[in-house]
Amino acid sequence: AGAGVAAPAPAPPGLFTVVDYIIFALLLVLSSAIGLFYALSGGRQRTVQEFLLANRNMGFLPVALSLLATFQSAVAILGVPAEIYRFGTEYWFLGCSYFLGLLIPAHVFIPVFYRLRLTSAYEYLELRFNKAVRICGTVTFIFQMVIYMGVVLYAPALALNAVTGFDLWSAVLTMGLVCTLYTTLGGLKAVIWTDVFQTLVMFAGQLAVIAVGARRVGGIGRVWRVADEAGKISGIDLNPDPYERHTFWTLAFGGVFMMLSLYGVNQAQVQRYLSSRSEREAVLSCYAVFPCQQIVLCLSCLTGLVMFVYDREHPLAPAHGRASSDQMVLYFVMDVLQDLPGLPGLFVACLFSGSLSTISSAFNSLATVTMEDLVRPHLPGLSESRATLLSKLLALGYGLLCLGMAYMSSMMGPVLQAAISIFGMVGGPLLGLFCLGMFFPCANPTGAVTGLAAGLAMAFWVGIGSLVQNMRAPGGAPPPNSTAVPAAAANITAGLVATLLPSTPAPQSPTGLQKFYSLSYMWYSAHNSTTVILVGLLVSLLTGPTPGEAVDPRTIYPVLPRLFCCLPRRCRDALRCGRSDGLPNGPAGNLAPVGVPGREEEEEQGYIRTAGAPTYTVQETSF
Repeated sequence: AGAGVAAPAPAPPGLFTVVDYIIFALLLVLSSAIGLFYALSGGRQRTVQEFLLANRNMGFLPVALSLLATFQSAVAILGVPAEIYRFGTEYWFLGCSYFLGLLIPAHVFIPVFYRLRLTSAYEYLELRFNKAVRICGTVTFIFQMVIYMGVVLYAPALALNAVTGFDLWSAVLTMGLVCTLYTTLGGLKAVIWTDVFQTLVMFAGQLAVIAVGARRVGGIGRVWRVADEAGKISGIDLNPDPYERHTFWTLAFGGVFMMLSLYGVNQAQVQRYLSSRSEREAVLSCYAVFPCQQIVLCLSCLTGLVMFVYDREHPLAPAHGRASSDQMVLYFVMDVLQDLPGLPGLFVACLFSGSLSTISSAFNSLATVTMEDLVRPHLPGLSESRATLLSKLLALGYGLLCLGMAYMSSMMGPVLQAAISIFGMVGGPLLGLFCLGMFFPCANPTGAVTGLAAGLAMAFWVGIGSLVQNMRAPGGAPPPNSTAVPAAAANITAGLVATLLPSTPAPQSPTGLQKFYSLSYMWYSAHNSTTVILVGLLVSLLTGPTPGEAVDPRTIYPVLPRLFCCLPRRCRDALRCGRSDGLPNGPAGNLAPVGVPGREEEEEQGYIRTAGAPTYTVQETSF
């Protein structure tokens, strides 16, 4: 969001009153207090289980609100209204993708992950393939999150500084240190409950802007009428062209893959599912996110429409007219709320809540995968107390690294856009890797590593190619149908795409590679994950597919036999690749394999696989 933040004249000093500063300070104090509370109460974060997984004892509602807050960053709070303001309500159809994007994780990914009693999602890759695949997945995720978290800390602070005069590095340091404090002290339980509190603050800030802004232009009814007359209320565009930036198909179906990369296999979200007290609570949390996501999308879209109508009747000052669209959202908010002491502070708290919730989730998930995937396997005799201390030190270390990445973001300039793009580039290939393992029993470790490498290469080729092409375009700006931020992970940074897009007409239709680079960013996750699956399957077949009896049935979800249930039995048997149809384990928790050779022992942190060829009890369960 900060890539377009140049240096327009800051808002007049004194815009913030004492009440505003008090409200903003309360956000930080209460967030820190929640961390201190969980550091000094209950089990006091003395075990890795409690620190990283909240002792697997969370209810579905706080988990659902935490799932929502994790990827509802300040970038989206600024970016989605800017998208609606500039291009109309076509983006609203992204809400259609939420249904499948949350239903599939609830009934496919959660049962598999929860019944394996994992701590890190990448433990699954070792159970399904081998340790090399697990390390590849872990390193890819760490790279993705480290690059992104500095940007998500720095960009909103930069936009805020440009508009309100709020000191830039004071904002960055305050957010970074407060977030590091409560994440390190309170563990995942503190992160989840601060997410709940920060979600309520985000709702309150957006509602205040909509209510006050709509009242000043004659009510929501008039807002809708004026926006409709101006052509900002979009109809259903059924154009199937994947090179069109936003159409119904692009948003409703391309968006499903982006949602799956977030809510299906991303460690930050999987960790929340695994913190639930039962599999049922984990599934309910996924269901509960659906209406919450719809509300968030509606609030952001209404903010954009109110902003559009307000701007027609109260144009920005000439000095502000050249601002980037994310700044325009802030100028609008500060102009609307300036006569109401406390409300500007509430909106700033809303922005900072978005950043805090995203960054704290990044710290915690990074500490988890580093501990479980990179440290524990090499230190099998590590005591519980030392492991817990090391986990806290990792969270602290990632917090300090985040501040360093924020400083690097300030030095990046145009490269900032590429850093944001990297987040989305990596999400699709990781989704493809998990789908390859879960849905295709014949896939082998060689195919998995090769497929992941091919998916990442494809993602970076198309993404960076698109970025370079856009920078070479006249004025260095991308055409409206292209994508400045490839696969910017839907809910996390989809709004950012609007921020970096111009309102100028599109040039002549591109051809050749230029056409390829113009693929809508909403199809990037689908494109990259499909690349992983196809390459992985091809390499697996060429190097010798995994025999059915060698696959741990707990790691497989037989989706193909169920999708093609009308085929003859012989075809369906071939699709099973020698595995029995149905999710293993029967009821959740019935996890122990049968047979002394290869017996696995359940421990607090999951399962330790021992040598031998296991014999499993497979029980049919329904979708």
